[in-house]
Amino acid sequence: MSEKINRRTFTKAGAAATLGLTAINASRVYGANNRIRLGFIGVANRGGQLIKSFLKHDDMEPVAVCDVHKPTLETARTRVGGRADTYGDFRHVLERKDIDAVVIATPDHWHAIMTIDACKAGKDVYVEKPLSKTIVEGRKMVEAARRHDRVVQVGTHRRSSKLYANVAELIAQNKVGKVTISKAFRLSNMYPLGIGKTEPTEPPSDLDWDMWLGPRAERPYQDNITPYKFRWWTLYSSQMANFGVHRLDAMRWLTGELAPSSVCAMGGRFAVDDDRTIPDTLQATFEFASGRLAIFGQYEASQNLALPGDRELARAKIELRGTQGTLYVGDPGYQIIPERGGQFQDTQPRMEPVREATTDGNLTDQHTRNFLDCVKSRQRPTADVEIGHRSTTFSHLANISLETRLRIEWDAERERITNSEEANNLLHYEYRKPWKLG
Repeated sequence: MSEKINRRTFTKAGAAATLGLTAINASRVYGANNRIRLGFIGVANRGGQLIKSFLKHDDMEPVAVCDVHKPTLETARTRVGGRADTYGDFRHVLERKDIDAVVIATPDHWHAIMTIDACKAGKDVYVEKPLSKTIVEGRKMVEAARRHDRVVQVGTHRRSSKLYANVAELIAQNKVGKVTISKAFRLSNMYPLGIGKTEPTEPPSDLDWDMWLGPRAERPYQDNITPYKFRWWTLYSSQMANFGVHRLDAMRWLTGELAPSSVCAMGGRFAVDDDRTIPDTLQATFEFASGRLAIFGQYEASQNLALPGDRELARAKIELRGTQGTLYVGDPGYQIIPERGGQFQDTQPRMEPVREATTDGNLTDQHTRNFLDCVKSRQRPTADVEIGHRSTTFSHLANISLETRLRIEWDAERERITNSEEANNLLHYEYRKPWKLG
């Protein structure tokens, strides 16, 4: 790797990015009224939500929208008031000299190619999570951003939360003691039908199926793959990456961790009978050299919340268990329940209870605002590409552990699995021609 990073260096870089202290060397002349001219690539679902968010900022101008599905493309054009050109091929967007930055919200397997090509074309990039489909792709994306001095923001929008930043500081100051375990879950009872079962058919005439597949192998169209159900197909995504990266990024940030030293994931299709190629039930455990665990569970055959007697606790996204108190944090706010001594210990409460509500507002809006500010200032954004890569790596390692049925030992500096060459073969895949990485 051309860019290596140790934990101390990463922590300093992450703090600098959070505070807006790391500058990128570049300059640009923007459009009328100093507006940043944006091209949107992938405008269904999350892409449409991002258009809505960016339109709230007066210093941006949508000049291009791109999608392989024509009805989706027309909906996006209408959403921006008919004032953007439409494209079915992202390369035409990148060719335009009048576009300052692109917003990429395509399926995961397209993120790397589009981001790297955008950086080469001199565009800044807002790319949705998960950053990449493979670990190799993620590192190449970081290298491209640095080589071309580009601002690259990853869509883990809680990185723009003041509440989560305050919790990270609270944990760093040892306010809840040593955190030895953090937990989070994805809950959705999809039993019994899941994403359904369908037979391959001819693709709709208004969908460019070959372009949708891109670097992935050619295969027949199925209508339970696109536009959104690709997240249940391992070739294009996974729920470990889709929801897992949000939770794991937050757990990593709050506890100050760079990367796990060891990963073990178990699960399978235990209850849901559909065409999916990912588990309906999965649990991954990440061990850190600092002495703690993180657990992410993907439960898609049950969805009851824990702690039904406390609505706020039930809505928490993450549980962090410290020696002095247990902290529950979610978008509404956080609270700390004091610990008491167990066997052979003093049973008095070890701290005062704490409860704080958030004042963040819409975090997607905060995150898109941060990106636009950084495009102008050339500072590193709150969810810089290196941060996004490190967090997305957690999800990929869990999927590799699941596929190989191995406990993975991970060298975070070399970004290699140390106990299995078979597992290292899954760090990337061979693209379908003519697509290339970088």
